[in-house]
Amino acid sequence: MVGGERAGSHFVAITDPGSGLVDTAEKYGFRATFLNDPHIGGRYSALSHFGIVPAALAGVGVSKLLDSAGSAAGECSGPAGEENPGAWLGAIMGELARNHGRDKLTLFASPTLAPFGPWAEQLIAESTGKDGVGILPVAMEPPGEPEAYGEDRLFVGMGLRGEGGGETESLLEELRSRGHPTFEILLDDPYDLGAEMFRWEVATAIAGQRLGINPFDQPNVESAKVQARSMIEGYREQGELPAPEPTVREGGVTVYSDGAAQTMQGALTGFLEGARPGDYVALQAYVQPLDGTTEALQRLRVRLRDRLRLATTVGYGPRFLHSTGQLHKGDAGNGLFVQITADDERDAAIPDEAGEDASSISFGVLKEAQALGDRQALLEAGRRVIRLHLEGNVPDEKDRITEGI
Repeated sequence: MVGGERAGSHFVAITDPGSGLVDTAEKYGFRATFLNDPHIGGRYSALSHFGIVPAALAGVGVSKLLDSAGSAAGECSGPAGEENPGAWLGAIMGELARNHGRDKLTLFASPTLAPFGPWAEQLIAESTGKDGVGILPVAMEPPGEPEAYGEDRLFVGMGLRGEGGGETESLLEELRSRGHPTFEILLDDPYDLGAEMFRWEVATAIAGQRLGINPFDQPNVESAKVQARSMIEGYREQGELPAPEPTVREGGVTVYSDGAAQTMQGALTGFLEGARPGDYVALQAYVQPLDGTTEALQRLRVRLRDRLRLATTVGYGPRFLHSTGQLHKGDAGNGLFVQITADDERDAAIPDEAGEDASSISFGVLKEAQALGDRQALLEAGRRVIRLHLEGNVPDEKDRITEGI
C-alpha cells in the first residue's frame, strides 16, 4: 500500500489533448501525461505514444522498432506497385474481397509472431467493416486440412527466418495448388514488426479505398456502448439488469435464442442450420481468459469450422467490441454470433469516485451490461445471435457444447 496521497504517482496517462483523462491525471497527480496526436485513430496508433510508451516500459528497443517502421514509411511513399509493400498488400486485400468473394483474411503466424494476429485483427475489422462490406481477419485459428476451407479465404503466412514453420508452409503450398490465393511474409528479425505495422496500416487504408468505404471511422462501435450505458443506468435505478426469456435450460447451460427448442443441442443445431456459404462464426466469450478456457474455445471453433466449412473467430469480451465489434454490425450480415457468458466466481466493486468506498456497480455488472448491450445491438442490426450462459466449470461446459455440435 502506498497510500492515497501517493497512489497517483504510480500512474501515467496516454491520451489525446483535452480528454477527460487529462483532467483525471492532473487531479490525482499522475507521474506523467503523454499527449498523442489527436489525428491518429486508435487502431492506427501502435507506432505513436499509445504503443511506444508501453513498449518502452516493457523493455522493447523502441529506437530499433521505429527505425524499422521508418524504412517501411519510405518504401510505402513511392508509386503503387510491387515496390510499394503497403499498396501491394492493400490492393490484394481489397480486390479479392470486392470482386472475388475472398473477404476472410486468414493469418497464419509463427509462435514468436503470433501476437501480431490480434493486433491486425482490430486494425482490419474496425477499419473495413462498415456500409455493408468488410474484410474479416481470422487470427489464431488452428491450421486445418485443406478441405476445411471454403472459397472465401485469402491466406497470409507470417514467419521469422530460422524459426521453422514446416506445417504451415506445407499447408500454404497445398492451398495454393488448389487455387486459393496465398501471401507469405518472412521477417529476419522480430524488430521488423515495426515495418510490418506500418505496411499493414497502409494496406488497410488502401483496401478500404478499394472497398469504397472510409477506413478511418467506426460508426457502429458506439451502438453497443449506447445499449450498455442504457442498461447500466437502468441497473442504478432498479437494482437489476434486464433478464431475457431463456429458450431452454439444460444442466449448467441456459440458452437464449430465437424460436423454440427442447434441448441445448436442438437450439444449437437450429441456429447453425441457418449458416450459408460465405458466412462466419464468431465466438464471443465474456468469461475469464484462462489457458484452459482458451483451449476449450479453440476446440469449439475447430469443430465448427470443420463441420460448416466456415471461417471462425474467437474474442474475449469486452475486448472484441473494439476489434471485430465494428465489423459485426457494419458488414453484410454474414456472421453467426455465439455469445458465451458465465457466472463470476468473484466480483469487485467499482468506486464511484477514486479513493472512496461508495459504489453503484461492480465489474461483474459492467461486464454483463456490455454483453447484453452488444447482443441487443447485434439483434437491432438484424444479426443472428445465440447466447449460452454457463453456470459451472467453463472449460468443461464448453467441451459439452462442442460435443453437442
